[in-house]
Amino acid sequence: MASGKKKKSSSRKEPQFAPRASLSDLRLNLQDRIAIGGDAPRKPAARREASSGGPRGKSGARKPRKRRGTGSLRRGLYRTFYWGAVLGLWAAIAVVGVVIYVGAHLPPIQSLEIPKRPPTIQIVGLDGTVLATRGEMAGANVALKELPPYLPKAFIAIEDRRFYSHYGIDPLGIARAAIANVLHRGVSQGGSTLTQQLAKNLFLTQERTLQRKLQEAELAFWLERKLSKNQILELYLNRVYFGSGAYGVEAAAQKYFGKSARRVTLAEAAMLAGLVKSPSRLAPNRNPAGAEKRARTVLAAMADADFITEKQARAAIAHPSYAVKPTGAGTINYVADWIAEVLDDLIGQIDQNITVETTIDPRLQRAAEADVIDELAAKSVKFNVSQGALVAMTPNGAVRAMVGGRNYGDSQFNRAVTAKRQPGSAFKPFVYLTAIESGLTPDTIRQDAPLDIKGWRPENYSHEYFGSVTLTQALAMSLNTVAVRLGLEVGPRNVVRTAHRLGIASRLDANPSIALGTSEVSLLELVGAYAPFANGGRAVSPHVITRIRAANGKVLYRRPPDPANQAIAPRDVAMMNTMMRQTLISGTARKADLPGWMAAGKTGTSQEFRDAWFIGYTAKLVTGVWLGNDDNSPTRKATGGGLPVEIWTRFMRTALQGVPVAALPLATGAPSPFAGGTTTLVQAGATPPAAPATTGMAPRPAPAPSRNSSRPEAARGLGLDGWLTDRLFGRH
Repeated sequence: MASGKKKKSSSRKEPQFAPRASLSDLRLNLQDRIAIGGDAPRKPAARREASSGGPRGKSGARKPRKRRGTGSLRRGLYRTFYWGAVLGLWAAIAVVGVVIYVGAHLPPIQSLEIPKRPPTIQIVGLDGTVLATRGEMAGANVALKELPPYLPKAFIAIEDRRFYSHYGIDPLGIARAAIANVLHRGVSQGGSTLTQQLAKNLFLTQERTLQRKLQEAELAFWLERKLSKNQILELYLNRVYFGSGAYGVEAAAQKYFGKSARRVTLAEAAMLAGLVKSPSRLAPNRNPAGAEKRARTVLAAMADADFITEKQARAAIAHPSYAVKPTGAGTINYVADWIAEVLDDLIGQIDQNITVETTIDPRLQRAAEADVIDELAAKSVKFNVSQGALVAMTPNGAVRAMVGGRNYGDSQFNRAVTAKRQPGSAFKPFVYLTAIESGLTPDTIRQDAPLDIKGWRPENYSHEYFGSVTLTQALAMSLNTVAVRLGLEVGPRNVVRTAHRLGIASRLDANPSIALGTSEVSLLELVGAYAPFANGGRAVSPHVITRIRAANGKVLYRRPPDPANQAIAPRDVAMMNTMMRQTLISGTARKADLPGWMAAGKTGTSQEFRDAWFIGYTAKLVTGVWLGNDDNSPTRKATGGGLPVEIWTRFMRTALQGVPVAALPLATGAPSPFAGGTTTLVQAGATPPAAPATTGMAPRPAPAPSRNSSRPEAARGLGLDGWLTDRLFGRH
């Protein structure tokens, strides 16, 4: 029994590991795990072999595994599709998020409306003709069907050739622009459609950001859904900017070609279409060569798109016909700027199109512009004068013409309204009027002699003195010492009050030198202050606007009549006119010759010849001229009796042509205004003659003879009046 047990135990075999067995052979596979659990049948041997690494040879080594190419390809395609779907989903979510973000920074789409055009201010003259346009210079809306067919086609050819086939955004155009920009290593082309450009112009700013481009795209889709293609194109043509302040094809055509967009030629249409790329840089009034080159590019694009033939393109290139003077150019713009400045005071904020009816006479405006420019062109170098200004108004204050400078394009500063300069002797009528109102007369005698006022020694231009003279003679010859003596006699403060009463609004210093016009005034207010001498003594308010109408015809403003304000007594007006007539007959403005008309006025020259003035008037028109330099530098001895008188005479002859002759108010017994006549100056050292009987004033006793030395010219029989005129003519 024992031996039997022992035999049995000796037959037991212990487990042994093959020397080549790997640890991986000891791992449990899925079937082994299931089998251990006892819930599933064991795999067949063949499958166990496969799961354990495949069949083995006699040596126990694994046999090479056979590749299954079809299964791997299937799994690769599956994974590509899976991850593509995931990425596409995230991309869609991102796009939706961007759209929501962009839309959140826009006004609600349902509340968007096509904004109104900027208000247009149309300025018309006395005869109803359009003088200028202000605001943003937007032309009237023009219907697409009213335009020549080649005009809208020019824009489509150069800006958006697939306009009628896309839905607001052109992917092909964007791709083309992107490729071109990469090749040129910069931004050489844009991919925006006409709809996108319209969206930007209507609703967005011009900033170049990704957010603005996305907003532009979203609004382009909205416009395409809301409007038809033709409506979008028409709106685009009437809103796009063409440079030089012109919005819309109508304003641009008027600005650059002086005609309506309905009548532009093919070459002009191509130029307008070419401006959209860079309006400021290609504007034909600034860069005609660049504008013409761009127009040729547009014509080539139109031919390439079969909108025109090659023959039409060549003909348009050969005959561009661009050089047409635009309407509203020139010095009338000084008037337009002045009007724009006062509109807010008359009607408040402008939120609609308006028409401003003015007192400007286009014929006189053209004449004034030509006279000032021509005189400066001929003599500005000789006299070192760079600028000029002119204001003409009726005796009631209605401005008929205004020139604010030599060239509006070079300088928009209005020298007729804004500039203030020393009027020199042109201020003396206010001194003499104050003296007349204090009881003196044109025949009152005063001394022209050296004067010393606390070290200040005013002198006449010639540094010569003529002894006893009448006020008429002293004013006609612009004798400084007499004017200063009168100013001191009546009081500088009273002189200032007189000037303010007549219409001078500027601050005036009440000192002895006020008699020589040392306080600065504007040309407009000085001309307005002379108007009472022409109208019988009534103060006026210079004005240019008579009525303002809305587009529907509603009157927004109508100028009320001026109150009856008698600033000068009729008797005093008559005496002043009697004296100031002599300035043109025998005084410093003898060149001012108006055949058949009675005229009066006063010249003025400021210190060191910085300013030259002449203010002259008839019973129908008051006109003032100023010449000088903006930097207040001295001229080359330009005086009021020279260039200003020449400009004034030419202008007044044109302005009064065909106007019924009328006489100025004169003192009783004054000579016929058309009989000529002179006033004789007193010879130095001789007894002055009695006052001329023509003045209507009683002769005054002759004063004691002057001790001034006599003049040899007078001894030879040359009248002192003629001698003094020759010596002083054109200098004061």
